[in-house]
Amino acid sequence: MEIIQALMAFSLFTAVGQSPSPVAWKHDPGLFEPFWNSGTMRGESLLFVAETPEALPAAKLLFSPLKVLKIQDPALAKEFVQGRDYVWKPDDRAISLPKGSSIPFKTPADLIRPPKSQRHALTRCDGKGEILFGGGHEYHDMQVTVTYEHRLDEWKGGNPAIGGANLTRVRGKLPGKETVSIALLGDSISTGCNASGWAGTAPFQPAWQDLVRAGLEASRGAKVALHNFSVGGTSSAWGLKNIDKVIDVKPDLVIIAFGMNDSAGVPAAQYTANIRGMIDAVRKRNPDAEFILVATMQGNADWVTLKQELFPAYREALAGMVGPGVALADLTGIWKEMLRHKADRDLTGNGVNHPNDFGHRVYAQVLLALLQGP
Repeated sequence: MEIIQALMAFSLFTAVGQSPSPVAWKHDPGLFEPFWNSGTMRGESLLFVAETPEALPAAKLLFSPLKVLKIQDPALAKEFVQGRDYVWKPDDRAISLPKGSSIPFKTPADLIRPPKSQRHALTRCDGKGEILFGGGHEYHDMQVTVTYEHRLDEWKGGNPAIGGANLTRVRGKLPGKETVSIALLGDSISTGCNASGWAGTAPFQPAWQDLVRAGLEASRGAKVALHNFSVGGTSSAWGLKNIDKVIDVKPDLVIIAFGMNDSAGVPAAQYTANIRGMIDAVRKRNPDAEFILVATMQGNADWVTLKQELFPAYREALAGMVGPGVALADLTGIWKEMLRHKADRDLTGNGVNHPNDFGHRVYAQVLLALLQGP
């Protein structure tokens, strides 16, 4: 756990040390339509790798494209040319780069570092060096975004927005003129780590929680007061100790988002008790508050520190708490399904346990689906 806490503290430090960009990110409502209900995937991220010296660099999409609409650089400033920069075949999820392509690519060796060569020991499970760590926008710079059309029935991961109808009070309040108060308590993912806006690089996309606020204000005309008490490197035990900060702002909605750091070894029973303790503490003083429990994205399975079996165990624990006033944002389920088709390097913001811009948007899509309804 100490490694994770130090890693998150370093990530936060690197971001704070950068000057905020004056460039504003343009809000596009289309980016927040639930991708699992759409026939168009917008801005899916890829990191191209040449697996051998003889192989063409390639990466795989989540769905099989019927038509590739555009592939752009991570800053969304350049659009690449089909045939010259990339090649794809209908009904094939793989996209490859011909010789002379202007799209960047890496080799497997580029994403591995020698033991003890980085500030944090991100040891691979196979013992062969460390995972390349990106404390800012390193992985963002290596990725591209793809927008394409696909068959609507290809998603097999189910609906990740579970129990949104339980949020009757918050849903009823959103269309009105009264301010809706949301309190968020979580780890570094919920501080915004590795979103491009957090990292100070184009296209300056905000983190998922700010996207949720902007989405609600744009689509529902709501006034949203977001109180974010998240701190990098923390676990559910820390959340339970600090729940009074949430209670004191008397929120209409509490979003609880822990699990990534717990997965270094906190037993599922203890995690469950911590989350339930937070809910009980809020309800004791604010019985009308409603809750969204976030089942975290999965971390890199190649990192020896994370116990992969705990992610689904935590998810099941949270699902068991869904009921009146409580909904589940199942990012664990989404990541499990995405990783059946894509590499972790396509989705990561730092190499191990943060989402990139695409991942932050997926978080926002699930939360907005819960709050906005069908």
